[in-house]
Amino acid sequence: MKNKSHSIVVSAQPSYVPEQSNPANEKFVWSYEITIINESEDIVQLLNRFWRITDMTGKIEDIHGAGVVGLQPLIKPGKQFVYTSYCQLVTPQGTMEGYYEMQNLDEMHFNIEIPKFILSAPSSITQAYRSRLH
Repeated sequence: MKNKSHSIVVSAQPSYVPEQSNPANEKFVWSYEITIINESEDIVQLLNRFWRITDMTGKIEDIHGAGVVGLQPLIKPGKQFVYTSYCQLVTPQGTMEGYYEMQNLDEMHFNIEIPKFILSAPSSITQAYRSRLH
C-alpha cells in the first residue's frame, strides 16, 4: 500500500509473526515496516502519529503519540526513513490506517496519510478462529 501527498510517499508492509502469536489465547501479532520517502525539496520532520486499528469484530482502537519508535526523524529531500513496529489484535484479521503530522523547516504543519493496510493471519488460523465462533 502506498500514498503520496505533499511529495512524501508512505508505504507499509505487514507480516504475521507466528512465533509471538497464540491463537488459542486470541493473541495475533504482526510486524509492519513503514517506508517514508521525501520526494519534496524541503527537509521534513515527523512530529506525531495517529493510527486507527480495526479488528474483524469492528472494534476500533485509536493510537496517538509523538514520533515513531521513539524518534521524530528529520528526512532530507531524496532520502527515506524506514522503521519496523508491531501490532497485536485479539482476532486473526484487521486493518491499520492513519496519518503522520509533519512539519517543514518553516514550521508549516501538514498531515501525510498512511494508506490502509490489511493484517491477516494465514488462512488456516483464520478458519480455525471462525469455526470456534460458531
